[in-house]
Amino acid sequence: MTTASTLPQVPTGLLIGGEWLPTTTKLPVTNPASLSVLAEIGDAGVDEGIAAVAAADSAFQSWSITPARQRAEILRRAWEIMTAEIETCARLIALENGKAWRDAMGESVYAAEFFRWFSEEACRIEGGFRYAPARDKTIITDHRPIGVAYLITPWNFPAAMATRKIAPALAAGCTTILKPASETPLTALWIGEVLRRAGAPEGVVNIITTSKTGEVSSAILADLRVATLSFTGSTYVGKVLLRQTADRVLRSSMELGGNAPFLVLEGADVDAAVAGAMIAKMRNGGAACTAANRFYVHESLADSFATKFQAALSALQVGPGTDSANDLGAMVSVRERDKILDLVEEARAEGVEITQTTEVPAQGAFIAPMIVRDVAHGSTLTRNEIFGPVAPIVTFTDQAEAIRMANDTEYGLISYVYAANTGIGIGVARQMESGMVAINRGLASDPAAPFGGMKESGLGREGGFAGIHEFLEMQYFAVDL
Repeated sequence: MTTASTLPQVPTGLLIGGEWLPTTTKLPVTNPASLSVLAEIGDAGVDEGIAAVAAADSAFQSWSITPARQRAEILRRAWEIMTAEIETCARLIALENGKAWRDAMGESVYAAEFFRWFSEEACRIEGGFRYAPARDKTIITDHRPIGVAYLITPWNFPAAMATRKIAPALAAGCTTILKPASETPLTALWIGEVLRRAGAPEGVVNIITTSKTGEVSSAILADLRVATLSFTGSTYVGKVLLRQTADRVLRSSMELGGNAPFLVLEGADVDAAVAGAMIAKMRNGGAACTAANRFYVHESLADSFATKFQAALSALQVGPGTDSANDLGAMVSVRERDKILDLVEEARAEGVEITQTTEVPAQGAFIAPMIVRDVAHGSTLTRNEIFGPVAPIVTFTDQAEAIRMANDTEYGLISYVYAANTGIGIGVARQMESGMVAINRGLASDPAAPFGGMKESGLGREGGFAGIHEFLEMQYFAVDL
């Protein structure tokens, strides 16, 4: 079945103070499968960025004291609208991001679920009440919304990254300014309209799109009315932003890069490991910070795993994401595709064996899945986040050495462990230097679970019970009762 390839109706201006505002200059949005222009949207400058701050600051005064139940009902309505129009969301994602229809639908459902989860969490913010050990006072702890939140999201999950930030911020009582990636802004603009329809008051959700990201973001972060930054993107850009926020000691949460190891231990079920690898590696075409980036396979299983993994990749059909018959869509841009191919060529010069598993369309930002064998730990494909459908396989003999190699990176977002049984898997998982570990499964993400990493993969957590606390300030009262 081919889904509609026409662009759904979506706002193309800036959402500031509850109004969709046009700009003089425009920013083109390209379909990476056809390389055609989908739409032209607003291109904000510093003035528009500061106007969004002013709108969010003005709305914060009333939104911060809006009853939690009322905030929850708005988020619940947003979930209901997104769920009713889930194919519209998926079509926008497939058109501007390029991902396959199945992935686009999966992301849309996942994204909507953040509205439902945090509609429930809005009413469950807990405080504390206890005697001090000396019993000279009562210790009361409370939480209050931190203020205006600046949210920056990447191109690889244009719906889910937006809702994963907006939903907890609104549930906490914060107002927001969202800056989506310029490659994939249409989905975020549509979500802004969903929130307007759900009843979000003017100025509570503001969305700015811009080609001048550094200039606009610097001005927003320097504004004293902005209270927190939530960023998802590369570790390099995250470090730049952290240097800027340091000048104001601005609280920041960071979901940064990854270099996820996928361990297949001695005695593991090879068929189950391959099925998990197909999810962990190929979800979103490998363009995910959680994507399995390097495979460490015990020598007794290496040939079987590689052969079966290659066969599974060979069965994938590559083409435009709007055609539901296709399993793998385009990369988000020709530039991103070429970055992956450059890594592959660098690896080829190191003497690895590269097998391209399928053919791809001649036009568009497509790339064929590849299995790479004879890979040495520490080589190009194990040092770099590939962000595409390329699977390097490293063979090991000693489990302790596999764990050492898995942890031998500055990143620590997620690890995957396939073991003969859950007990062995948990034992190894406890040695992984990553914020998340998937044991005998290829997917860990869930709106009800805390998402985040260790080391240079980020600060803070999104989702779960912890996600709302990124937008809350704790306050302590010392009271004589």
